[in-house]
Amino acid sequence: MNKIHAKITGVHGYVPDYILTNAELESMVETSDEWITSRTGIKERRILKGEDQGTSIIGIEAVKGLLEKTHTDPGEIDLIICATCTPDMLFPSTANIIAAAVGADNSFSYDLQAACSGFLYGLTTGAQFIESGTSKKVVIIGADKMSSIVDYTDRSTCIIFGDGGGAVLLEATEEPIGIIDTMLRSDGAGVPFLHMKAGGSRRPASYQSIDAREHYVYQEGATVFKFAVKNMADISVKIMERNNLTSDDISWLVPHQANMRIIDATAKRMGIGSEKIMNNISKYGNTTAGTIPLCLWDYESQLKKGDNVILAAFGGGFTWGATYLKWAYNGQD
Repeated sequence: MNKIHAKITGVHGYVPDYILTNAELESMVETSDEWITSRTGIKERRILKGEDQGTSIIGIEAVKGLLEKTHTDPGEIDLIICATCTPDMLFPSTANIIAAAVGADNSFSYDLQAACSGFLYGLTTGAQFIESGTSKKVVIIGADKMSSIVDYTDRSTCIIFGDGGGAVLLEATEEPIGIIDTMLRSDGAGVPFLHMKAGGSRRPASYQSIDAREHYVYQEGATVFKFAVKNMADISVKIMERNNLTSDDISWLVPHQANMRIIDATAKRMGIGSEKIMNNISKYGNTTAGTIPLCLWDYESQLKKGDNVILAAFGGGFTWGATYLKWAYNGQD
């Protein structure tokens, strides 16, 4: 019997309608389009507006589109994992809310939190359920409403983040395609450099924490940049070496969309040219767990069965990882 692999059989994304441009940010904080673009590569980002509009809205729309395009009955879904660091509420999980909304009544579901690496962690976890034979159809969502935890008076963070996400369907195959290998890492020593100070059990919300503006993303940009460049590039090279891949073998690099300079540094270390990099940071910014599925959605029509694809991410915690997969279908199908 051949080894069972988990293959991606469909991808769909969702971004809100409202576009927050660099020009609008110029009226909010001391910044400029040139300053933002030269440091990040971001021109605009999407923002989810409206009352009671949480991350589940993004996930629901992504999953509905995914089920429709793959002709999948929601009752056939065995498991839904939602990777997010901006859940609708602490409990129940956002995945539960999404499952109920799309009619996945036979699934079990839960959230997974690994910041910007969350989608890779979720993809790896979902693949284990497929490979073990426990589940036949698994949906992995990466989605975040970062505008809910961004301080729009802090130009070091408010220029970076946007809202959005995507979802993929995993199914089993005995063909030598799908998810081939994954390397995931974490280091809690990175906590001081990228975190949210209050809102958890350590520092529950209080008048003091709100007045001190501690319920927003806190980042020491220079330190995070240094760690991200090194670790995302290192692990991407390691997974290539472990699978005897050269840069010529790689069809696509799908990097977390945090900063164009980090993306370029990772690609350079791997020997990958710009023509092989999935890049949509200019129009969506950093959607945290949502960036990689959004890239796959944007580039789906260009993907071909058998393409060697490397997914790479780095996030708060610190968390990072790389996944090597062989794409399972032609994008135009």
